[in-house]
Amino acid sequence: MMGNDTDLQNGVTKKVPGPTVINYKITYEMSAKRMHEVPVIGEKENFFGRDDWSEEEAAELLHLGKLGSQAKNCMNCHTLLGNGAYYAPDLTKAWLDPAWGPEGSMQAMTGKSTKEEAMAEFLQHPSQYATHARMMPNLAITEREAKGLVAFLKHMSSIDTNGFPRNFGKIKGAVHGK
Repeated sequence: MMGNDTDLQNGVTKKVPGPTVINYKITYEMSAKRMHEVPVIGEKENFFGRDDWSEEEAAELLHLGKLGSQAKNCMNCHTLLGNGAYYAPDLTKAWLDPAWGPEGSMQAMTGKSTKEEAMAEFLQHPSQYATHARMMPNLAITEREAKGLVAFLKHMSSIDTNGFPRNFGKIKGAVHGK
């Protein structure tokens, strides 16, 4: 069952948080009780300059991102929640990847000042940012679609996947920022 904004405001954790989770900081931390990493929803955090996306606005943005991921056939190359292809990086926890953070190579490469702006820039102009031998094709993603896709990826990173993908926590900086 998907949570809602009231759950988030009251610190109630659901397996799938509500859409307004985009208003909050999400980290990935080791749970001693569960013996694997879990997403932790923290304090409010700006997302594209705001931390007050209403449930309706956030749900619309996530829906746009989900439809965009389907229309652009992201899973032809990427994996989402264990489904899709293994040609390109797994996107399940993409929002939490330190490469997109303030000290990360992707944020520096795009010249953007926030993680969400860097991700949106990359999605709109992937051929300008060669990251490895397998380059992402230019899919003519609009600014609005990119914003929706980034919201969708942030929401996906907040889903408790019982430690999946297992190797994500081994990425330097992915767990506890270390």
